[in-house]
Amino acid sequence: MNSQIKLHFIVFIWGFTAILGHLISLQAANLVWYRMGIAILFFIGYLKIRGISFSVDSKTRWKLLGTGVIIATHWITFFHAIKISNVSLTLACISSGSFFGSLLEPIFYKRKIDFSEIVMGILVIIGISTIFVVESLYFIGIVTALISAFLSALFSVINGIHMKKEMKPTTITAWEMIGGWLFVGVFLIFTQGLSAEFFTQVTISDWWYLLILGSVATAYPFLESVAVMKDLSPFTILLTINLEPIYGILLAFFLFGEEEKMNPQFYVGGSIILIAVVLNGLIKRIKKIRAKKKALPQ
Repeated sequence: MNSQIKLHFIVFIWGFTAILGHLISLQAANLVWYRMGIAILFFIGYLKIRGISFSVDSKTRWKLLGTGVIIATHWITFFHAIKISNVSLTLACISSGSFFGSLLEPIFYKRKIDFSEIVMGILVIIGISTIFVVESLYFIGIVTALISAFLSALFSVINGIHMKKEMKPTTITAWEMIGGWLFVGVFLIFTQGLSAEFFTQVTISDWWYLLILGSVATAYPFLESVAVMKDLSPFTILLTINLEPIYGILLAFFLFGEEEKMNPQFYVGGSIILIAVVLNGLIKRIKKIRAKKKALPQ
């Protein structure tokens, strides 16, 4: 399969994750615990089959486990936002993650904030404000989705630091999944007790959706995305990933109909956010090309 087509398929699957979250009847934390547990089994199985080392030094292990806590919290807030609002609203707010990333990168990588990022940030704020005004009924859902978007950006920036080390991306993710799974498990023990009822409340349809979520929508796209990154430029990948909320919103409207129909101003706000994210990527690409030209000998 062509790498570009494969990337679109991966992004389509990520967009379908929100649909699965809507279909699964479990609470957000329960759902994430099962998702991460299933993904761990697939990652460890893959590492064993490919003969990839699973071991990391103690200091790195704790950092990866801690990053897993951030991922788990991101997913819990993501699915909780879907439960208390809907798929379209959550995905529109999640697309603001790139904006949060542009604020966090200068802090972690110790560089100055670019003026263009401030302008794009203002556009994102305008888009979010537009959604707030017309969908105030889902105020808590919007706030929860924005928290999830921030955590997603935080995870991405931190993971960028991890990826610079000489470790296999699969090993990094496996440890992060374990950290998140253990964190959610401890949380559930204190809040629900992990009693027999916890396991029996999962319906047959839930099990099918969870298996799809943990394998096809979590383990598979990550493994494939690593291979795709070898053939495509970061810019192409970034722009394509921005299609995730569009795929998800279109899927939600097709599958759930009126339940996902929003006020027209919502789509205006969502479009403003998406345009800002895409423009930010284009501007960064242009600046990189100019910087390379300047670096060439005259």
